[in-house]
Amino acid sequence: MRAVVSLGSNIEPRADYLRRAVEALSRMPSTRLVAESSVIETEPVDVPSGFESMKFLNMAAVFETELDAHEFSRRMHEVEDDLGRVRTVRNGPRTVDVDLVDFGGLVLDEPGLTLPHPRAKERSFVTIPLAELGIRL
Repeated sequence: MRAVVSLGSNIEPRADYLRRAVEALSRMPSTRLVAESSVIETEPVDVPSGFESMKFLNMAAVFETELDAHEFSRRMHEVEDDLGRVRTVRNGPRTVDVDLVDFGGLVLDEPGLTLPHPRAKERSFVTIPLAELGIRL
């Protein structure tokens, strides 16, 4: 199955967090990295007051996996946790944010997992790296 993910970081060392996240996702069982975009710097979107100056580094990556969508998503969140992601402020600063944008065209709307990602098409920090990889949402 093809898993398309969007990654972002706005806590230094931003580029290192992205690199480490891609490496960790690549090490998930029965999963391999197929492609990754370049890294772009973007303005924050929908962040709480006081965090507007914390620019993001964003990228996208495509994986082939034999995991199902729920297991891939669960392990993806473990990668975020392992890299120090703390969820104290909604849309606040983060070491790394990994979003599952598409999973083989699967359509789901469940607590904790909605596919395709409901806001990905509206976010240039997702669409620009995906376009570089030839992926249109």
